[in-house]
Amino acid sequence: MADTVFERIYSVVRRIPRGKVATYGQVAALAGNPRWARVVGYALHVNPDPASIPCYRVVNREGAVSSAFAFGGENMQIHLLEGDGIPVKNGCVDLSRYRWNPVTET
Repeated sequence: MADTVFERIYSVVRRIPRGKVATYGQVAALAGNPRWARVVGYALHVNPDPASIPCYRVVNREGAVSSAFAFGGENMQIHLLEGDGIPVKNGCVDLSRYRWNPVTET
């Protein structure tokens, strides 16, 4: 079952466009269960293909980057987000401006 759940999570994360972020809870809900936020975190921590699954675009519910970012720490996540054009201030992204809305965006 974990592979199926992880694939659903990875499928959602692949859809987050450049210049946008999603929260763990948002990814969980879009993957089928809003209670999977921690599972999303684990799935992203073991991301098998960071080149095509942009886990750095997932932040917590306050917009904060992860201090345990799996692929280089929080500074690498900040670097990747800023490379996407998303400013990070004090370790946080402005969700009111950069949160992905899959209903209105692709």
